[in-house]
Amino acid sequence: MRQFFAFVIKEFYHVFRDPKSMLMLFGMPIMLILLFGFALSNEIKNSKIVICDFAQDPASQRIIDKIEASKNFEIKKFLFDPRQIEQAFKEGNVKLVVVIPNHFNDDLLHLHKAQIQVIADASDPNTANTLTNYITNIVMDYQQEITPFNDLPQQIKTEIRMIYNPELKGTTNFVPGVMALVLLLVCVLMTSVSIVKEKEKGTMEVLLVSPMHPLMVVISKAVPYLFLSIVNLSVILLLSVFLLKMPINGSIGLLFFESSLLILTALSLGLLISNSAQSQQQAMLISLMGMLIPVLLFTGFMFPLENMPLPLQIIANVVPSKWYYIIVKSIMIKGLGLSAIWKETLILLGMTVFLLSVSINKFKIRLG
Repeated sequence: MRQFFAFVIKEFYHVFRDPKSMLMLFGMPIMLILLFGFALSNEIKNSKIVICDFAQDPASQRIIDKIEASKNFEIKKFLFDPRQIEQAFKEGNVKLVVVIPNHFNDDLLHLHKAQIQVIADASDPNTANTLTNYITNIVMDYQQEITPFNDLPQQIKTEIRMIYNPELKGTTNFVPGVMALVLLLVCVLMTSVSIVKEKEKGTMEVLLVSPMHPLMVVISKAVPYLFLSIVNLSVILLLSVFLLKMPINGSIGLLFFESSLLILTALSLGLLISNSAQSQQQAMLISLMGMLIPVLLFTGFMFPLENMPLPLQIIANVVPSKWYYIIVKSIMIKGLGLSAIWKETLILLGMTVFLLSVSINKFKIRLG
């Protein structure tokens, strides 16, 4: 164990005496959190919604038919109990709920006005705003259809209520995304050069004659970056809460635990790259260029994943940042616990174990 701690202290020295590593480890995350203020938004297609049709009359059915015909929506299910609405949002698969009250058609015929409630998940404000606009346009289109056949215009008022992010702040969407982006890229980049650096500097022979088990050598390479990344995470959260006014509605301990899982996944991936690369330049190119585009595309905070073709949606499942993004939004914004994100947690844990085991086997082969 003393040998293991000696290796860990050695790795800490390597990090602290390299200004470039310190700038990359702490400077880039802070810069991205402060500057990454806007997320690109595209047209949203096939967004899963829920319909609560309490009226079940011809008018409500006509509106539902129009929603089904729209390419922007996919009706996931129909609910008839208002208490099920909150549960539908907590499951994480529904972006919007349309509530049609009782006597909808009668109100149109006799009072010449009716009301529809639209409840949107505003943890992603751009998506919520766009979806509510789509629904409003569908209702207005139906209203134009029925108005010419009546002496008095029939009015349908759409009541919109944003949950989780009523002020539609952009920080609610981009902070979890930037956290996933920064932690994954920085951790992969830092550890991707750790082992290949030993080979280039000619110190690999020290590891060859070391009495330590290859597992301990690999872990000792990752431990300093694990601690420094947790410090990095703390800085990001402090900036998010006090500077960007980002709420943390869930458990902070659970958030740190889940973040540590992503950090371990990223460190394991970086070690795998370092064991496979032949030079530091090659390792940095693979880790930076090879990870940046997939993380930006497949995390979900810049481009809605449901807009992508099915093959790309399947590929997104192997990107750790996608699952971490879901976890962070569930904890920080929705205030959910482990019971709501245990599937994503198991996926991250499985990725970590797989990547770490492959890295150790690669290192054993490299040592010969």
